[in-house]
Amino acid sequence: MLKVGVLGAGHLGKIHLRLLKQSELYELVGFYDADESNAKKVEAEFGYTYFNSLEKLIDSVDVVDIVTPTLSHYDCAKQAISKGKHIFIEKPITNTVEEAETIRTLVAEHGVKGQVGHVERFNPAFKAVKDQINTPMFIEAHRLAEFNPRGTDVPVVLDLMIHDIDIILSVVNSKVKQISASGVSVISDTPDIANARIEFTNGCVANLTASRISLKNMRKTRFFQKDAYISVDFLEKKCEVVKMKDAPEEPGDFDMILQNAEGVKKQIYFDNPTIPNNNAILEELETFAHAIKTNTKPIVTLHDGTEALRVANMIIDQF
Repeated sequence: MLKVGVLGAGHLGKIHLRLLKQSELYELVGFYDADESNAKKVEAEFGYTYFNSLEKLIDSVDVVDIVTPTLSHYDCAKQAISKGKHIFIEKPITNTVEEAETIRTLVAEHGVKGQVGHVERFNPAFKAVKDQINTPMFIEAHRLAEFNPRGTDVPVVLDLMIHDIDIILSVVNSKVKQISASGVSVISDTPDIANARIEFTNGCVANLTASRISLKNMRKTRFFQKDAYISVDFLEKKCEVVKMKDAPEEPGDFDMILQNAEGVKKQIYFDNPTIPNNNAILEELETFAHAIKTNTKPIVTLHDGTEALRVANMIIDQF
């Protein structure tokens, strides 16, 4: 088992602590939190071992799970990597692209592995259809959330939209050509609602909307490609796949047939896969353990996290 320590015992940090304690691939050694009063409260309530020194925790583990505020990701990662520890680092990877690039260099120099916590890659609805997403040419993503003061220290692009940026970059095999975007601050000092249009060199266009001041929650992305429409509901963990193929010469009574202006007939059919239940956070943590043990590439690499941050910052620069 890999010895692991968690940096940060806030809302998400406590979830990581609970899941790592359950995992059969990790031995949870303990945690560190800069807020001593919160740390002692977590230790007393849940029984996790509290380290009052960041350095002591890093020295005691094989893997450092960084779930601190984004501004501290870089310093925490540097300390862990310099001591030869593998790092799992929550999204966004760092505060700046330059910091992310430095972390990638340090990981290579010290021969350790890193993974970024873009958890939607492990959403069972997306996993069920990702192999069917093939050269999408139009993507529409909506990520709407009710207001929550937690996370409002950063623009909604880094808080919410970055999830969809990562998903889109993972399925569009092309470079970003152009970005146009707008954002509005309603409650916070940073934009609370944003829209971005990303154009890729292969002609694909992605339209993303993110809001943290909505009256309802929504996390849905639609992919349009040649002869197929794929919808993923990340919130409800549902997906829908609608495909088209050449219509048979003698269609059945219940076949759905479309005919275009040129007289070409297509048959519409549904190919909705089974969605297995999973805990996405536990799975992302355990796939990282597998990557370490088998010396293979993590599913969400530091490069992936860097590129998602790079595109997010390009969007913010448009505001």
